[in-house]
Amino acid sequence: MKGVSQRKRTRFASAAVSPLHGGACNAVGGEVVHHRASHTMAAEQRKLLEQLMGGSASTRAASLSMTDPKVCRSFLVGTCPHDLFTNTKQDLGPCPKQHSEALKAEYEGLSDKEKQKYGFEYDYMRDLQKYIDDCNRRIDSAQRRLEKTPDEIRQTNALLKSIAELSSTIHNGTLEVEILGEMAEVSRAIDEFYRVRQAQQTKLDREKELKALSDTSGPSGHQKLQVCDVCGAYLSRLDNDRRLADHFYGKMHLGYAQMRKTFDAFPKEMRHRQRAPMDDDNMGPGGPRGPRSGGGYRGRGGRGYRGGGGGGW
Repeated sequence: MKGVSQRKRTRFASAAVSPLHGGACNAVGGEVVHHRASHTMAAEQRKLLEQLMGGSASTRAASLSMTDPKVCRSFLVGTCPHDLFTNTKQDLGPCPKQHSEALKAEYEGLSDKEKQKYGFEYDYMRDLQKYIDDCNRRIDSAQRRLEKTPDEIRQTNALLKSIAELSSTIHNGTLEVEILGEMAEVSRAIDEFYRVRQAQQTKLDREKELKALSDTSGPSGHQKLQVCDVCGAYLSRLDNDRRLADHFYGKMHLGYAQMRKTFDAFPKEMRHRQRAPMDDDNMGPGGPRGPRSGGGYRGRGGRGYRGGGGGGW
C-alpha cells in the first residue's frame, strides 16, 4: 500500500507541472508553455529576418558608417517620417534605409560644428518638405471636393449675371428719371421711376437667392464639413468635443503637426549658421548634401502649424 500511495503522489506531481491535464490548461504548465512558445516564435522571426536580409540585420547595421547612403539621415537627426504614421491611413510603410540606434547616438554626440560639416539637417529638411508638400496637395484636393457642383456653379453664375444687369438698369433708370424731371416730363419720369423700383426689388430677390444657394450648396453646406489644415482630414462643425479631441490628439494629426513644427523651426536656426564648403568625397560614400543651389528653404512649412489645435475649433 505504501508503494501504491507513493506512485499516486508521483503521478499527481507530474500532472501539476504538465501543460495539459484532463483537457484543461494548468496555470503553472500554461506559463511554461507560453514562455517557451514565445521564445520559439521570436527565434523563428529572427531566423526569417536573417534569411530575408541575407544575414544578421544588426551585423549589417554595425558595419555601416553615418555617411553611408543606406543610412536614414532623417532618423539620425530627428524622427523619420516613416515612423510617424504606422497603423494610420497615411502609413508610409517601413523605411527603405537603415535605422541604427548606435549611429544616431554617435551623431547626437557630435559637436554642432561637426554636425554642420555633415549637413544631414538639410537632408532632413528636404525629407520633411517632401511629405509636407504631399499633405498640402491632399488638403487642396479635399478643399476642391467641398466646392460647388457644376449645376450649382451654373446657377451662381446666372444669378451674378442677372444682378449685374439689374444694377446697370437701376443706375441708367435713375439718371433717366433725373433728366426727365429737368425736362418737365413728369409723366414719363414717374413711369421710369416705377421701373427702377421694380428692378430694385428684383435685384433684392436675386441677391437673396444667391445667398441661399451659397449657404446650402456643396457638401460643406449640408454637412458643415471642413478640411483640417494640418493633416487634411475632414472635420464636421457638428462634431462634439470628444470626436474633435480624438482627431486632434490622433496619431496622424500629431504626426503632421510635429513634422510641420520641426520644419518651421529649421530656417530660424539655420539663419545663424553658415555651412563650411566641403568636398563630398572627403566624407566618403553618401557624403553631405547641403543646400542645393536655386532650391532654397523658405519658412513655408505648408500651412501654418497650429499646435495641434486646427485653428478655430
